[in-house]
Amino acid sequence: MLRALDIRDMLIIDRLELTFQPGLNALTGETGAGKSILLDSLGFVLGWRGRAELVRQGAAQGEVVAEFELPEGHPAHAVLAEAGLPGGEELILRRVNTAEGRKTAWVNDRRCSGEVLRALSETLIELHGQHDDRGLLNPRGHRAMLDDYAGAAGHLSAVRTAWTDMSRARKALTETEAALAAMRAEEEFLRHAVAELDKLDPQAGEDAELDARRRMMQGAERIRDDVARAFDLLGSDGAEGAMSDAVRWLEGVCDNAGGQLEGPIATLGRALIELGEAQDGVNACLQALDFNPAELEAAEERLFAIRALARKHDVAPDDLGIFADTLRDRLNRLEAGDADLADQRAAVEAARAAYDKAAAALSAARQQAAGQLDAAVMAELAPLKMERAVFQTEITAADPGPEGADAVAFTVATNPGAPSGPLNKIASGGELSRFLLALKVCLTGDDSARTMIFDEIDRGVGGATADAVGRRLASLAQGGQVLVVTHSPQVAARAAHHWRVQKQVTDGQTLSTVIPLADPDRVDEIARMVAGDIITDEARAAARALLDA
Repeated sequence: MLRALDIRDMLIIDRLELTFQPGLNALTGETGAGKSILLDSLGFVLGWRGRAELVRQGAAQGEVVAEFELPEGHPAHAVLAEAGLPGGEELILRRVNTAEGRKTAWVNDRRCSGEVLRALSETLIELHGQHDDRGLLNPRGHRAMLDDYAGAAGHLSAVRTAWTDMSRARKALTETEAALAAMRAEEEFLRHAVAELDKLDPQAGEDAELDARRRMMQGAERIRDDVARAFDLLGSDGAEGAMSDAVRWLEGVCDNAGGQLEGPIATLGRALIELGEAQDGVNACLQALDFNPAELEAAEERLFAIRALARKHDVAPDDLGIFADTLRDRLNRLEAGDADLADQRAAVEAARAAYDKAAAALSAARQQAAGQLDAAVMAELAPLKMERAVFQTEITAADPGPEGADAVAFTVATNPGAPSGPLNKIASGGELSRFLLALKVCLTGDDSARTMIFDEIDRGVGGATADAVGRRLASLAQGGQVLVVTHSPQVAARAAHHWRVQKQVTDGQTLSTVIPLADPDRVDEIARMVAGDIITDEARAAARALLDA
């Protein structure tokens, strides 16, 4: 609810402080007095896009402060929380516009963007007028209005959930189809590569082992003769025989040497043992060097095959086994892909069926609510002297989406048998105002979260029709807040609070001000609206009659 509006140096307003109340608040005054400036200023602090030049001539900057009351559960709290701004029961918006056009905004003394202001404004203010393309005249919002009227939140939630599930299932199916298509494109390669790798069956560490074996065999012929000669020299005809003979001769004379030969004999014995181990090692080497040339050829062929595959697949030779497992897994997934594809297609169909069922239930609720809304609007049109007009909520098929598969548009025909069409294309100014008011009366329900503003919505009507407009505005204001800018005395008389907007010339400068009216002043203002510039006793009597009605 809008509690206060403080305007400084905006257009022809130098300083203005207004305090608004619950219920119906009327703003009246002569044409050009500055009523639209109030709405421009309010729109400025709410972040709406409007006039480019708002700062009063000669002022360095203009400023507007709006104070709102936020009850618990008001949707503005969610906007504040999402923007990281302080909340509470009171919301103060402040926006400054310099003469150079620079705009700065604050919410509860914290800097914020115009985008945040506009998001807040959607929860705070609802503006309606004869050129209201942001509200009831905008067909893009008609479906949401009908859903609110139908109380279809549960159906909408089910449709949105089903749409999300169906979208996810479709995405998973698309990704699987794309992956399988890519794998099928390389199926021949996969099968050939896996068969080639399985046939070779490379093992980790085999490359180094084969390379060492190959090098040894390549050098075997060059070193074998030397090793064999060394082996002969170590045998019985060489070192072993000589050492054995030396030991035998020394043992024969040891007893006569006074113990001096015992040490050398023991050392020679140990040397013979070491010599035997050396002979075994050299013999083993000879056996290893004794190879079949075909074995060298086979080792080289396998080594070259392993390295060729490693280069072909750009992996290390020791990683060929792991790479083979990876290709084998892709091939297995390809072979199992048709089954997965069938399962995912079935999931998409199930999700589509669930969505269709939820969308059908939502459509049925909309159809039922549309008939009820049409009847309610027609009932409201009769007291507004439009009993011959026809209001109809048209529901047509639309592309499925998260809000269902319906397009909704409010259409009117001003006379029976006349073609129907969009509100703003068929109705004249006065008719349009009454259509909008009747529709708003039916759509509002018990929602009092937002302040509703009606900008000269009673233009083009008078008499009993204007009185009916005033009564409906007063009804809308019960339990909430409605601001109406009006030239109709019948409407102004229904207000619980009344302000007069007037211009005055001070020091050669034209300024606009707003004066709250008590009962005596209200009589004169409504009499002026009835009679014009010259207020007669008859006009005052008519004004009192309107106020007492």
